[in-house]
Amino acid sequence: MADTQHSMDAMAELNDLRMSEEARPLYEHVKRFIKETVEPMYEEFERLGEGKTDIWSYAPGQLEALEKAKDEAKKQGLWNFFLPDAETGEGLKNLDYAYIASELGKNPLASESMNCSAPDTGNMEVLERVGTPAQKEQWLKPLLEGKIRSAFAMTEPALPSSDAKNVSMSAVLEGDEWVINGEKYYISGAGDPRCRIMITMVKTNDGPDVNRRQSQILVPLPHPGVTIMGPMHVFGDPDAPHGHMHIRFENVRVPKENMLLGEGRGFEISQLRLGPGRIHHCMRSIGAAEKALDLMVVRGMTRQAFGRDLIKLGGNLEKVSRARIEIEAMRMMVLKAAKAMDVLGNKEARVWISMVKAMVPERVCAIIDDAIQLHGATGVSQWTPLARMYANQRTLRLADGPDEVHHMVVGRAETRKYTGEEEDPAMAAVWRK
Repeated sequence: MADTQHSMDAMAELNDLRMSEEARPLYEHVKRFIKETVEPMYEEFERLGEGKTDIWSYAPGQLEALEKAKDEAKKQGLWNFFLPDAETGEGLKNLDYAYIASELGKNPLASESMNCSAPDTGNMEVLERVGTPAQKEQWLKPLLEGKIRSAFAMTEPALPSSDAKNVSMSAVLEGDEWVINGEKYYISGAGDPRCRIMITMVKTNDGPDVNRRQSQILVPLPHPGVTIMGPMHVFGDPDAPHGHMHIRFENVRVPKENMLLGEGRGFEISQLRLGPGRIHHCMRSIGAAEKALDLMVVRGMTRQAFGRDLIKLGGNLEKVSRARIEIEAMRMMVLKAAKAMDVLGNKEARVWISMVKAMVPERVCAIIDDAIQLHGATGVSQWTPLARMYANQRTLRLADGPDEVHHMVVGRAETRKYTGEEEDPAMAAVWRK
């Protein structure tokens, strides 16, 4: 009887998706800051970047405008609140951060303005949890201060990296140095001239335990032997200057002290990527869906064809209705995944995490696609943010772990109820960003 009551109490807590009263002032503060500071800055940032000749740099004044907003965020206390550790962040629960992150997703520079942008968030979480004092001083400190950017290098062009056990870029210990050879691609953020450190997944041994062969190691940028071959274009867009780079490592030497946590503990580190970094893309995707719906409605109500507002033609009202319904359904799912992380812990919440990673980018893509259709040819042009929004969301269905892997996690969780099948530890690596 006691076990039944405990189970009922836990389920009731899991279904309580209210924002805490403690976090509500921060949530309202973030919304005001985005409206009053970030949105005007973003317009100026885009204006300054028009016509620049070197796409892999920032035009004069762009970074200054961004830094001014970042300085204001620091002054107002809107800084690093993604970190669960109250000493370095706000100590927010994942559920509270989920509400805030949906607001961050409404503007491309909102997250960076408050030092809550990927891939830095996940990398800072890792360094916070497993970094040595020296590693924290050299890399975590400037990341927390927003002085540098970072990247996470895992995906390799010659193999299916969705199975992280395939990662084969070698790192061999020679004396006091690790020597790294191989290639990575789609390394997001490595094109940014401010990127100074990569957390890099490598293979360090061929031991019998297949889950202890991979390690994660710190590789500075720029660094001898590290060659950025060029960007991978996403739907023809290099996404400069952030970039998703193809990188070659040729006899790259880094001190053995650059190893994170210990040799063979790469998958363990992936499981330790705590906090909202597990689902931050899904959180911000809700904001992107809201933005797309707003653009769809405004366009439909301000343009006419065949004597009627576009919103009243061709089933567009139903598309708006379905978008709102799906946004609210996704919001509830993401909030519940966040609450599961708070109540059950990250390990036990893994199924909820995979549920939202499988569901959200796919549905947000469909909402953005409907918004594009209502805008006509303008929707796929540079005159609206929709084309890039679509490309970003479609990419998440691969970059944040392919849909198929997340469905496999959820499906196996269901079948394990009947078979007792063991979980594959390598699955954690698909939650890398």
